[in-house]
Amino acid sequence: MSSEVRTFVIPDDSPEIARGEVADFLRSVVVHRIDTAYADGAWRVLVLHEDARRKEESEQIESAIKGALVVWRDRLAARDGIPRETVLPEALLSEIAHYAPTTERELATIASSRNFDISSYGAAIVLEVKKMLDALIE
Repeated sequence: MSSEVRTFVIPDDSPEIARGEVADFLRSVVVHRIDTAYADGAWRVLVLHEDARRKEESEQIESAIKGALVVWRDRLAARDGIPRETVLPEALLSEIAHYAPTTERELATIASSRNFDISSYGAAIVLEVKKMLDALIE
């Protein structure tokens, strides 16, 4: 999720309205950083933030992908009689859910950070991610 920047000016001669706008805005976002400076009879407030609704949507999408991958992994591990971590390690599962790769190349980039070989299950993992993304769009 990328951060956004919003700047407010709170003038000395009529601060109430501007303060209210800032307060209302801060209640609607996830704040990462606030910087202030005073110049020319007014405070400048710079807010580095994320839209709270978009963050919540991203978390819901990530959770849905992770859930689908857990079901897929557990079913495959049980079918083949192998440990779940052999099919897809938990740490990698979380990263895949976060980045939602839709190609094997994207998946390989993510998997290489965990030294995991995707040759056995890469296509199936990408297919599960795509199916969940498609289901969420409908």
